[in-house]
Amino acid sequence: MRILVTLLVLAVVGIGGWQLLPSQGNKDKTITVGTTDAVTDLDPAGAYDAGSWALFSNVFQSLLTFESGGVVPVPDAAKSCAFQGAGLRTYQCTLRDGITFPSGRKMTAEDVKYSFDRVKKINSDVGPASLFSTLGSVTADDATTVTFHLTSADATFPLKVATGAGSIVDKDTYPADSLRKGTSVDGTGPYTLTSYTKDQKAELAPNGHYKGYLSGTGRPIELRYYADSAKLDSAWKAQQIDVATRNLPPHVLSQLNPSDPKKRVTESDSSETRNLYLNTRAGSPLHDVRVRRAMAWLVNREQLAATVYEGTVDPLYSLIPTGITGHTTSFFDDYPTQSVAKARELLTEAGVSLPVRFTFGYGIGRGAGAEEAAQLKQQLEASGLFKVDVKGYEWTDFQKSWAAGKMDAWAVGWVADYPDPDTFGAALVGTGSTMSTGYSNKVVDHLIQDSRQYADRSEASNDFRDIQSDVAQDVPLIPLWQSKEYVVSTEDIGGSQYLDDATGVFRLWRLNWI
Repeated sequence: MRILVTLLVLAVVGIGGWQLLPSQGNKDKTITVGTTDAVTDLDPAGAYDAGSWALFSNVFQSLLTFESGGVVPVPDAAKSCAFQGAGLRTYQCTLRDGITFPSGRKMTAEDVKYSFDRVKKINSDVGPASLFSTLGSVTADDATTVTFHLTSADATFPLKVATGAGSIVDKDTYPADSLRKGTSVDGTGPYTLTSYTKDQKAELAPNGHYKGYLSGTGRPIELRYYADSAKLDSAWKAQQIDVATRNLPPHVLSQLNPSDPKKRVTESDSSETRNLYLNTRAGSPLHDVRVRRAMAWLVNREQLAATVYEGTVDPLYSLIPTGITGHTTSFFDDYPTQSVAKARELLTEAGVSLPVRFTFGYGIGRGAGAEEAAQLKQQLEASGLFKVDVKGYEWTDFQKSWAAGKMDAWAVGWVADYPDPDTFGAALVGTGSTMSTGYSNKVVDHLIQDSRQYADRSEASNDFRDIQSDVAQDVPLIPLWQSKEYVVSTEDIGGSQYLDDATGVFRLWRLNWI
């Protein structure tokens, strides 16, 4: 009898385990993933945004990558990487053997050098060159060894190498001083881009020649791009996609039920933030810091999170979000409540004409951008102190407009490039920042540089606390909220919980049929 019971238990366990294994019958069946994140450019030298990098992390390789939930990069195209000597100024990598481009040519250290050199040389206004501000030069020491020579100590450099900015391209097929045109990609990632239609879809096939950190590649994938959250939601409800991510409408997210047997719902913490960026240049109506401080006294982020986003985001009171080393609440400390009186006092002191009129831009289709802009306009104008002219832009035009300083204020989400507070430093508030606010503070720049000397990143906490204090006083931006991460899939899809996290890697290869 005991033997019989044991056999029955094993049989039940076997059935349960079989149900959780990938279905071999669906091995070649395409998994369809929907998103509102747009791709700016297929060339890694010309894109610095979540949508582009999500694609890059699947079709290109970097020397390093991040494990799911990891904070320390691991070798991918590289066999090994390490700082050489003391001072954190020389970083060397040895390539993994046998990596080949689609042409069949073997990847060498010259390709790696070429890839980093062209990002800096092209220096696209919407590209990632600013990430390599401490990179002085790159040398290919032999066929498999590449050395990065930094201009100052930078413990965060390996983290930056692991991002989409570090994507390695074929030096024979990508021009040295201009972006590559067309819709083809010559990468060595776990997927091959077989077809691409801008703003519509990207078809990905597993790369049988992939050699890297992953033990294998995933299922065929079709990424579908939707113009806005409503269209993504419609596609999900019409069962046109198997996975929906970034971003369903707030009213849909707020009603998701993880216990729903008809779908799989993943809700997790995220380091994605959204800020209202302010043009600090001379000639901008927001040039005077007192005008920007007045705005900080009027923004009601709690109301924004509760109404526009229906509780699916958390109010944010500083540059660095919760969960990241060095987080503070500097804006709450300096502007604890909404106060029209304090705002008026600052504007009177500044001697500006009231109401202060300025332009406010947002990206069309980027989540609840239009509703958010309307809410912020209402909050600021209710005081009688500001007049806001709101305008929506197509995503690429939006990027180019803020880069050129054509708007006075603009709201943009920021997805962490890597799991470190440094990603919220130079890129957002350093001189020549990606957000192009015109803000420059030598003390902040020094703190950013000083923070990079610590290999133990917890030792940089004090520098980041000081940075956040200075930013709250100078107000080149106003923090709005920190998001949560939501992924929804059909019940026969597994691995969606690993798709996206704070590492900046979009793991399409983890998706499977159950």
